[in-house]
Amino acid sequence: MPTTHILKLQAGHLYVSIDSHDWLLDTGEPMTFGNIESLCIERVEFDIPDSYMGLNAAQLSEFVGHSTAGIIGADILKKFNILIDMKDEQATFAIDEIVLTGNTLEIDEYMGIPIVLAKIGGTDRRMFFDTGAQISYFQDESLNTFPSVGAVTDFYPGVGQFQTETYMVDATIGTEQHKLRCGSLPELLGMTLMIAGTEGIIGNEILNNRVVGYFPNHQQLVLA
Repeated sequence: MPTTHILKLQAGHLYVSIDSHDWLLDTGEPMTFGNIESLCIERVEFDIPDSYMGLNAAQLSEFVGHSTAGIIGADILKKFNILIDMKDEQATFAIDEIVLTGNTLEIDEYMGIPIVLAKIGGTDRRMFFDTGAQISYFQDESLNTFPSVGAVTDFYPGVGQFQTETYMVDATIGTEQHKLRCGSLPELLGMTLMIAGTEGIIGNEILNNRVVGYFPNHQQLVLA
């Protein structure tokens, strides 16, 4: 049977509660880490390293302003079909298939991180889908031609905290029109996007007040 856990969005960050511990739910992070030695999801036990790229749970908690056990990353998430239900504030993990009808996107992946297409400026762009990102990112020189909406402070393992100016970008994702608040990544992270053949990141803002199915085994993302 699928297992369901409490899900909450706080200050732009998405947390899933497992055994009374809050974990950052992060499809954009390749590796899981935390201050708990093992984690059981859907009767599958995972050994958890205590850090990734120099970041541990204590530092993570400082960055996000919330006590968290760590990050559940793509290495674990890709093993399940997951319903992310922001309306009812719950996340469901299943090994078996979950049926969900909606705007269905085909996904590619790089290091386990899902990639979807978004049309920006009339061009299809390969974008990481990152539930751990509080805003979206668009690595294109046209970014500053969109309406400015102020600076945001963010962080990434191996880079630490950084600040970026953000802009409201019109994007078509599958059959839907979205306005994404997009910043620009530091040079090192931007190079990672280039290696993966991607041009940006779609953050968790597209999850608000809806149900989303992340089905890596079927290479699908469903926006219901």
